[in-house]
Amino acid sequence: MSATAEAVAPSPARVPSARARQVRRRLLVVALVLAAAFGLLIDKVLTSAVVYFKTAQEALRARATLGNATFQLEGVVVPGSIVRQRGARLRFVVASGPARVRVEERGTPPQLFQANIPVVLVGHFVGSSDLFASDQILVKHSNVYIAAHPGRVRAPDGSVR
Repeated sequence: MSATAEAVAPSPARVPSARARQVRRRLLVVALVLAAAFGLLIDKVLTSAVVYFKTAQEALRARATLGNATFQLEGVVVPGSIVRQRGARLRFVVASGPARVRVEERGTPPQLFQANIPVVLVGHFVGSSDLFASDQILVKHSNVYIAAHPGRVRAPDGSVR
């Protein structure tokens, strides 16, 4: 071969180097796509697992922003407000400070459920009304919680529990 032909022909050392760079770039792109997908998955899992916790007073103040989102509503069952209806439905009112929220429970209430006790309800507001549709009632019967959160749970008469 002539000197010109050797100068024009690609060097065997350069070809693998260019291919190696191309493979590295592809691996980097795949790694970035996988990292982004993993990040989005983690974000989705964490944000969908969060259930907001509001007192009845906080929930009514934030009614417009809560919309129909599921959250936990805390309050004390107002005495004389419990009405059992057909179809295992239960209507009652919970209070937090001066705020009152009407509740319709669709499930079976726990045995400890009664008037004048603190409860946490899992559910959402119905449409644009102030009716709270509850799927679950959690009865708070521990003085440890009340001692750990003084002033958070109030009886309908305004006294702190």
